Amino acid sequence: MAVDIKMTPPSAGEDKAWMTIDGRQVPVEGERNILEVARKAGIDIPNFCYHSELSVYGACRLCLVEVEGRGVVASCSTAPEAGMVVHTNTQRIRRLRRLTLELILADHDRECTTCVKSGACRLQELANRFGLDRVRFGERDGREPVDTSSPSLVRDPNKCILCGDCVRMCSEVQGIGAIEFAYRGSETAVVPAFDKGLGDVDCVNCGQCVQVCPTGALTVRSETERVWEAIHDPDTTVVVQMAPAVRVALGEAFGLDPGTQAAGKVVAALKSLGVDRVFDTTFAADLTAWEETHEFLRRRKEGGPLPLFTSCCPAWVRYCEQYHADLLKNLSTCRSPQQMMGSVLKRYWAPRQGLEPDRVFVVSLMPCTAKKFEAARPEFVREGCPDVDCVITTGEAAAMIREAGIDLESIPEEPFDNPLGMGSGAAVIFGTTGGVAEAVVRTVAGIVHGQDAPRVDFTPVRGHRGLKEATVDLSGGDGKGESGDRVRVAVVHGLARAGELVRAVKEGRVDYDLVEVMACPGGCVGGGGQPVGPGETRAARSRGLYRIDRRSQLHRPQDNPHIARLYREWLGEVGSHMAHEALHTRYHPHRRIEGVRATASTPAAAGAAAAGAEGDAFAAAKVPGEPLEVSVCVGTGCYLRGSHHVLRVFNRLLDERGLRDRVNLSATFCLEKCDRGVSVKVGDRLITGVGPDTAAEVFEREVSGRAAGPVETPGRRQG
Repeated sequence: MAVDIKMTPPSAGEDKAWMTIDGRQVPVEGERNILEVARKAGIDIPNFCYHSELSVYGACRLCLVEVEGRGVVASCSTAPEAGMVVHTNTQRIRRLRRLTLELILADHDRECTTCVKSGACRLQELANRFGLDRVRFGERDGREPVDTSSPSLVRDPNKCILCGDCVRMCSEVQGIGAIEFAYRGSETAVVPAFDKGLGDVDCVNCGQCVQVCPTGALTVRSETERVWEAIHDPDTTVVVQMAPAVRVALGEAFGLDPGTQAAGKVVAALKSLGVDRVFDTTFAADLTAWEETHEFLRRRKEGGPLPLFTSCCPAWVRYCEQYHADLLKNLSTCRSPQQMMGSVLKRYWAPRQGLEPDRVFVVSLMPCTAKKFEAARPEFVREGCPDVDCVITTGEAAAMIREAGIDLESIPEEPFDNPLGMGSGAAVIFGTTGGVAEAVVRTVAGIVHGQDAPRVDFTPVRGHRGLKEATVDLSGGDGKGESGDRVRVAVVHGLARAGELVRAVKEGRVDYDLVEVMACPGGCVGGGGQPVGPGETRAARSRGLYRIDRRSQLHRPQDNPHIARLYREWLGEVGSHMAHEALHTRYHPHRRIEGVRATASTPAAAGAAAAGAEGDAFAAAKVPGEPLEVSVCVGTGCYLRGSHHVLRVFNRLLDERGLRDRVNLSATFCLEKCDRGVSVKVGDRLITGVGPDTAAEVFEREVSGRAAGPVETPGRRQG
């Protein structure tokens, strides 16, 4: 069929190319593929594996279309061309799509009524859309165990459809690759490294894999039952703190537009559930900005270490601990707002209410799955009592509200409880990328210029660009004053971009004073616990936070009278012993993947099996009664330099010297000294440049004497 191509001159003065989709002419305006052009024309081509923010994968084959002269092609991986004629809904295409869906369902756990994603599952939606009322093929032969090792996420391989969305998100956007394809053919599966649990690999708990998973293969680990139990316990006072980003997203689960301010309705709903108090995490965000600003100014005065990296995002902190331990000294010692609020509630608020801290159940309502991991960190547990007892996400809170039969849209609004229910506009924008940096800038302006300081809207760090840079003139001038007055700020979101920025800082290619990092795209508005939404949804949530900021009478953290009261009644001055104990912490290097024990019988196998194992380059010194920890790196660089031979020598000498019970020998990855030969970690000592010819000498000098001699006194782990 011949088609006339109409060329309509646009306002820019250049001709547009046109193509025909289902009989309609549609302009081609820079779209990457046919699927994007069809979406622009209002045609929804079904797919599982296509996301505009990820690479084109083309695995699911649902987006097939017919192109005249070419036949059936995948619309996600076929570039649009002028004159192309596309049919998206032919009889042949419909038959192929239904067959594809049936094949997916044949290998899928079809217990939909008990699935967390029921009602929001893309596979369920498409099965209904194409009228699949039966599957002609049999069900899967057996069930794989469900992975519950992560404190934040649950992985159910029985519901995985091999779309690869989680793999690409973790690798491309987050730069981690904690989950990947393994095996071949019908055995292909998506698994963490070495088929370990998510909690045993270098997952940072960000939950972005949950955001892109179309089925229930990856979901948030629910803690709603713990909250219900606390609510129904008459001897427990249940206190909820709500993060800024939740108020502009939770309403989406009840039909409200993204970005709609719903804080008052959420507070009312939580009170209806039986919660005793609802406080605003923006109070703690003001506290964080105040403490972090003074930390930054002190570092500038004392000469570093700079740049100061923010520490509000627990996924970023975990990433830094695992991949850039040498930069932990640059990480702010400030706790995140969640943990500051938990500390204030347990140590300040509870005693003043005549309550025992262990009878106050603090629930954090967060947009972030990594907050679950953060709340369980030992740094935030005092005498067996955690500062935050439980973390629920935006989605979990919505589920609880629905379960209670509450109509969020019609419920009358209620205010937060005071004195911990008030925050400034600067605290509200913590929920979007750039918000923490802007809050610090506003705080600095208030310190420099006093109460008469004008309103500061630091727009250069706003928006969802991957990297934003700006310079602030602390003198209040035009930004061209003395170098000592200028502060160079960088804002980055997404851990892959953060990794690139960190490498640039280390190599001296960039020079900043303050760097804000958020793991999730868009910041907390795009957290792993938020309702699933594309980039425009995240942008709408950010705009909602900025609207709240514009309407707030409190512009800077120091404008919050309850912050001043907290220092006056409890903390004393900034930098006091109490402030440091209650509001600050220290982070330490952590292993990436749990190590694999190397045994005498399988030295070579241990090296091969652990090629992605533990990467703790800061192992603790030998402690009384415990074996000496010895790790041999089997990362690619070390393996090629003979680390498997080193392991074999060490294993032989352990048996010959009778030290098997006094030494824990493991293969590990990675000790991050790949340019210096095989790396070996003995207790707290790193030895580099070891080779097959020197392995025996190193063993006698570094291992044999320490393992057979007097037991060392344990030392504090150094970062």
